[in-house]
Amino acid sequence: MQAPVSTNAPPEVGAALQRLRLARGLTLEDLSRIAGVSKSMLSQIEREKANPTIAITWRLANALGVPIGELLATAEKEAETIRVIDAHETPTLPGNHAGYVLRILGPMELAGKYEWYELTLAPGGELASQGHDPGAQEHVTLLHGAVEVEVGHSKRKVKTGGTARYPADQQHIVRNIGKTEAKALMVVIHR
Repeated sequence: MQAPVSTNAPPEVGAALQRLRLARGLTLEDLSRIAGVSKSMLSQIEREKANPTIAITWRLANALGVPIGELLATAEKEAETIRVIDAHETPTLPGNHAGYVLRILGPMELAGKYEWYELTLAPGGELASQGHDPGAQEHVTLLHGAVEVEVGHSKRKVKTGGTARYPADQQHIVRNIGKTEAKALMVVIHR
């Protein structure tokens, strides 16, 4: 049985930040530009001279393509077989103007190959997308609510529990046609 990890000290973000940055071949200047965090602040964090705010940690995690928890993980946690990403660590793309919220469920390292999302649509909300790369496919499974999928000139309604599969290399829309919120899982496969 392992000794309990002390929770009195803040997590040592610096070592994890440096390890992830170097693994991606990034300089402090590169990461500074990508994350929008000053080079001097990054240096202080890596040397454990400063603890980043949650907002800065979030920006760094997004820039590195990792869950925020990976920057906050202790060595003991990194060795775990099962890695759990808490809901508040899941990157979210709010499309409030269009009535949708898209939670990125898949790991960033698979982006551009396999991507999966949780799509929440307000009544009348829609997620309209331009065509993705040639051969891309989307699969939308409706968890609850009522949606319609439109690809080109074709429209199909999807019932709860049903899955719409369609080419995503042309303009496509997933639209809530019901009076209540709709929720779906969306998988994008790039070829």
